[in-house]
Amino acid sequence: MSDIDAKSHTEQARALLANAELIFDENAVQNAVDKVAQKLNDRFDNDEGASFPLVLGVMGGAVVFSGQLLTRLSFPLEFDYIHITRYGTKDRGGKIEWKVEPRADVRDRTVIVLDDILDEGETLAHVKERLLSMGAAEVVLAVFADKNIGKKKPVTPDYIGLELPNKFVVGYGMDAYGYWRNLPDIWAIQTGNA
Repeated sequence: MSDIDAKSHTEQARALLANAELIFDENAVQNAVDKVAQKLNDRFDNDEGASFPLVLGVMGGAVVFSGQLLTRLSFPLEFDYIHITRYGTKDRGGKIEWKVEPRADVRDRTVIVLDDILDEGETLAHVKERLLSMGAAEVVLAVFADKNIGKKKPVTPDYIGLELPNKFVVGYGMDAYGYWRNLPDIWAIQTGNA
């Protein structure tokens, strides 16, 4: 990347935050991760009948959530990731594309899927259906955030950290045009689409 391109990207990224609204600060974000971890620990830590669950982070959005959540889980697990997208560099959903499928055998296993946000729900519904069709005994969905879009979604998460307003948000793994996944808090930005 040339210096001119880097400067342009930096300016574009900073412009997105120029009029952004803080939705949840870092403390609220960390409390939400604690809440999801506690619920998962309550379910899996003392469950003698539970199989050794496979935890799959949905990349790239769930990288921050997955990394921080894993350090709070107190039960034995196997971790891997999947990469599926509907967005690419756009801010609206499109065709579902699998970039990385589960590498571990999911047959007869409990699979915990971690994602950054449940927006319209199409991607996670597809992931759940695909894992079940691959023979998973159960698919548990844990999302950092559930966006209130004002309509029924095709899937309901089992565990939710935060409820978000129907705004385009960045931070804590969520991005706009590839920018600002690295923010420790959640910001609503202005785009052409909410």
